[in-house]
Amino acid sequence: MELRQLEYFMAVADEMSFTRAAARVHVVQSALSTSIKKLEDELAVQLFDRSRQRIRLTPAGEHLREHARQLLKAARLAKDSLTDYRGHLTGTVEFGSLVTFGTLDVAKVLGDFHAAHPYVRIRLQLSQVGSSAYMTSIADGSLDLALVSAPHRIPAGIDTQVLVEEEMVFACRADHPLAGRPHVRVEDLAEENLVGFPVGFGIRRLVDDAFGAAGITPRTPYEVPADYTVSAALVRNGLGTSFMPVSEVARFGDLVGISLAEPLRWRIHLARPLADHISPAAARLADMLCAAAGAAGGVR
Repeated sequence: MELRQLEYFMAVADEMSFTRAAARVHVVQSALSTSIKKLEDELAVQLFDRSRQRIRLTPAGEHLREHARQLLKAARLAKDSLTDYRGHLTGTVEFGSLVTFGTLDVAKVLGDFHAAHPYVRIRLQLSQVGSSAYMTSIADGSLDLALVSAPHRIPAGIDTQVLVEEEMVFACRADHPLAGRPHVRVEDLAEENLVGFPVGFGIRRLVDDAFGAAGITPRTPYEVPADYTVSAALVRNGLGTSFMPVSEVARFGDLVGISLAEPLRWRIHLARPLADHISPAAARLADMLCAAAGAAGGVR
């Protein structure tokens, strides 16, 4: 059993598609399929159930996945630990991202990191179910770093640090009945049709919890799993109102941002493994993200 075979196996297990897995590991699909078949023959078990339109892991495949993930992570950490002998950082950083970053310019940090460390590959991932899922991925080694919005739990073995903190405000059109107020209460918004992120996203949970504390069930008919440009367009066209960080409302000059009587704070956390389980490249990128957040005055 070779590490390359396990890498191919994990690609298929993560993507649940031989086509996407082949693209991810940069081989033709036939070569990947042959490698998986050889691994199954060597282990004398079937790892994937191919009897349906959509493949799935067999119980044996599920069992192997956990061991394979840890083995590949250990091999990568061993390789990356030789940075001091090579004279430059190498390896891959698996980075879980958010759809919005507040005052933190993540793209610039990634660009600066690439310029300084061109031999390191960054693989950017964007969860479609919210950033809290990144915590499990950090814990099991499938992610090296992640930006997490309003995590509801922090598993053991993960270090977190607040990078960005800012006020959430009620965003509406200038002709909205509440637009002239200096602040609003959550109770004032019980009848609003909200434009928000889907359930599971940190910002959505933050807003829902604020309504729940007031004994109100929010109405969110418009769920937008994208950046605030789409939300702003829906608000601008009279379809609803929204909650946004102050920095986001400032991007849309035609919208009004109103503070809440009980302030609502949005925080972005940087999640990473503990110091003895993080690669040098991931540690360096984490340091650059923290420095950039500090320079931008992220926690206010």
